[in-house]
Amino acid sequence: MKNSLIILGFFALGLILGLTRFLPDVIMESDFSMYALYLLMFLVGIGIGADRSSWKVIKETNIKIILVPLCVIVGSLVGVAAISIFTPEIQIKEALAVGAGFGYYSLSSIFITQISGETLGVIALLSNILREIITLLAVPIFVKYFGKLAGIASGGATAMDTTLPIISKYTGKEWAIIAVFSGIVLTILVPFLVPFILEVL
Repeated sequence: MKNSLIILGFFALGLILGLTRFLPDVIMESDFSMYALYLLMFLVGIGIGADRSSWKVIKETNIKIILVPLCVIVGSLVGVAAISIFTPEIQIKEALAVGAGFGYYSLSSIFITQISGETLGVIALLSNILREIITLLAVPIFVKYFGKLAGIASGGATAMDTTLPIISKYTGKEWAIIAVFSGIVLTILVPFLVPFILEVL
């Protein structure tokens, strides 16, 4: 819980500094967050590579590893379908398309905007950003009460990049490999699944 509050504090501080434009333009206009992500991914990669036991999980789970992204897909879609009951102004297939972003807000919101308009695109953007933020803040709680796979499932597609460091910290390096695999599969599926739901269903 302590680490979640620290993360939330830094996020809030960054939000305030960004809104007030207190920082120099060179910082405001540069994509330092991407460089920070590169560094985090590099450090996580070193940690996984140096821990030989990490690869044992792949051997032990074998084909079962495929079940992780499949369960994330089913859980995400069932969850948004249930929530859509309380939002009658949004069709169930629109809710499913938003959920099928799996946290990949940049790409999914673009597809949804092009197919269904800006309103649903904004909903998709905010919903998937919120999924990422909740994962960053709540992974310690998810892992403690629901198990290590809960942290991976929460991250969705972001489990391969932005939320990987926090997932790796609280699930262990051996589970980070499963997180990366799940995130890659979900990321690949997003540009196919979102248009399919909106245009075919």
